[in-house]
Amino acid sequence: MEEIQKIIDRMNPEEALTGMAAVASKLFPQVSEEARLGFVVGLIGEAGADKVASLVQL
Repeated sequence: MEEIQKIIDRMNPEEALTGMAAVASKLFPQVSEEARLGFVVGLIGEAGADKVASLVQL
């Protein structure tokens, strides 16, 4: 995990987000629905069930 953080720290924020999205899009088909939901909740925090529920439909 530290290695990933070091790579991201060397990138500008927009480039880092684009790269993370590309990696996530390759990983998502390989993991369970529960793992994907956990990832999204980890990104946005426990902001509320309505927001999470709307993201699950994506």
